[in-house]
Amino acid sequence: MAVNEQKLHELAAKFLSDLGAAFTGPSILIGEQLGLYKALAAAGPSTPEEVAKRSGVKERYVREWLAGQAASGYVNYDASSRRYSMSPEQAFAMTNEDSPVYIPGAFYSVASVYKDQRKIAEAIKAGNGFGWHEHHNDLFLGTRKFFRPSYLANLVGSWLPSLDGVVAKLERGARVADVGCGLGSSTIIMAKAFPKSQFIGFDYHTESIEWARNEAVTANVTDNTDFEVATAKAYRGKDYDLVTFFDCLHDMGDPVGAGRHVRETLAADGTWMVVEPFAKETVDQNLTPVGRTFYNASFLVCVPASLSQEVQLGLGAQAGDSQLNEVFRSAGFSRVRKPVETPFNRVFEARP
Repeated sequence: MAVNEQKLHELAAKFLSDLGAAFTGPSILIGEQLGLYKALAAAGPSTPEEVAKRSGVKERYVREWLAGQAASGYVNYDASSRRYSMSPEQAFAMTNEDSPVYIPGAFYSVASVYKDQRKIAEAIKAGNGFGWHEHHNDLFLGTRKFFRPSYLANLVGSWLPSLDGVVAKLERGARVADVGCGLGSSTIIMAKAFPKSQFIGFDYHTESIEWARNEAVTANVTDNTDFEVATAKAYRGKDYDLVTFFDCLHDMGDPVGAGRHVRETLAADGTWMVVEPFAKETVDQNLTPVGRTFYNASFLVCVPASLSQEVQLGLGAQAGDSQLNEVFRSAGFSRVRKPVETPFNRVFEARP
């Protein structure tokens, strides 16, 4: 086959862009961990020496870090003054952990899959799964840092109000099970917003539940919040007014079995709320920057997690609405709708 030189150059340019992004990720994490972004944002236009003094990091390192960040577009450089600065938008995205577009958090998850890459490859080669609990701890921290800002921005103000009658129940006092709660961010956000309701977060990962319990103490929500180790098919309790699954249904080996357990534990007029990553129906529709991120995360984390469990359905993070609706129907939910769709999320409401 003849090689088209122009197309080859375009491919090489794409590779160079990806290579730069790959090296930028660890630099972003170091900038967050050492307070370099905050030091620059707080000071305004600064020389490397000034950022070094404010952050306590050796100037030679700061000089190289700032240049790399400027080349990546995360900070700005003024050649005439030889000073670096951050725009309000850059500071909002790089220093505010509650920002819905907080960038550094996602790179903890990226760091985890690089650390686990050889083990994941071995599992894939053998046709085995790779469980959530087998990953490096950076995945758990990264998941919290990546998803929590979105939950803060949308859960109480948009997603819950989109469900039929749910907010009124929560305000009066409802029983809620948050399944696959991870480090507890979603549970705690709801518990703070609705102090008359009782929330139990369930996750099979013991270390995550221990973290969540500590977070509940810090957030002062222990009066109406509890966390327990349990799987999605065996969590305790009955007559829940609301059961929530945040970004976890597609990770489960047997999502239909999990859904059947939800139906058994719901009150007669209860609601199953499922939040899933944004996706369209077909591969060609998902060949976008968002789809690129979610497909690769799914390949490295979500599908291996599902294949490590019983049934091994392997939905993946880009399962279309039709696949998810089939899970709902098979689990015994006849009334399903999607009240909210954003560029990153889909919110489903399912009732028996």
